[in-house]
Amino acid sequence: MTVLVTGGTGLVGSRLLKRFVEAGIDTRALARTGKDLPIGVTRIEGDILSPETLVAAVEGVTDIIHLAALFRTQDEVEIWKVNHEGTRNLIDAVIEHNPAARFLMASTSNVYGPELSHPGREDDEVTAKQAYPASKIAAEKELRESGLNWVVLRFPFVYGEKDGHMESIPGFISSMKWHPAKKLSVIHHEDIATAIELALTGVMDTRVVNIADESPLTIYEISQIVGAIPQSSDEPLVNPWIGHVDASLSRSLGFQPKVATVYQAQREGKL
Repeated sequence: MTVLVTGGTGLVGSRLLKRFVEAGIDTRALARTGKDLPIGVTRIEGDILSPETLVAAVEGVTDIIHLAALFRTQDEVEIWKVNHEGTRNLIDAVIEHNPAARFLMASTSNVYGPELSHPGREDDEVTAKQAYPASKIAAEKELRESGLNWVVLRFPFVYGEKDGHMESIPGFISSMKWHPAKKLSVIHHEDIATAIELALTGVMDTRVVNIADESPLTIYEISQIVGAIPQSSDEPLVNPWIGHVDASLSRSLGFQPKVATVYQAQREGKL
């Protein structure tokens, strides 16, 4: 098995690459000039927005793990360019130069819109309008209709290993008008690798799969965990299922998180 990882210099990808190296997986990473990669990873200079650089990246690999994405910006044009056009460029390169490869794409639980009456399920209509999840919806569609062997993993809020994500949540309470009773499905970096390694066995082929740990947490609880002063409210919670996914399909396919809850991560020093 030889895998290509895009987005390997990001918070998620850099941690995944280290785990792949430790597991002895032959790993390539597509990276722009000046970006560092872990020792043991084969560097392929390139960019998903530069199609001419993708041929060497995809040739000869058994699996493509597409993590590259853009979302921490207000530039919606650039978000669409990277997440949709970039994914399409990569799909086209695989179709032309390595059509037998498995194409695994990381997506987001934010694709589920606010009108749900239950946790987001893979067969629910995806209706998100914001640029990041909407561009992911479009990219998912490109992949599903590509004729390739594909997997889409929808990840929720990712945290752990001092990435700063969990600590940033209290700052969103006012700006995003998050109710303290709002629940978020979450996943630890360690279990991003757990899910992807399982998907590489083939059990998730041609499926969209939600990935999450065992226990969604309220914003109130998360604030306590990171040492912030939790806000209280007796106002009713509107759209209670936003940010909460149904991960039962992943369990039926054999996924079991090694870091089952945020409280376990806290106890084991993995925050």
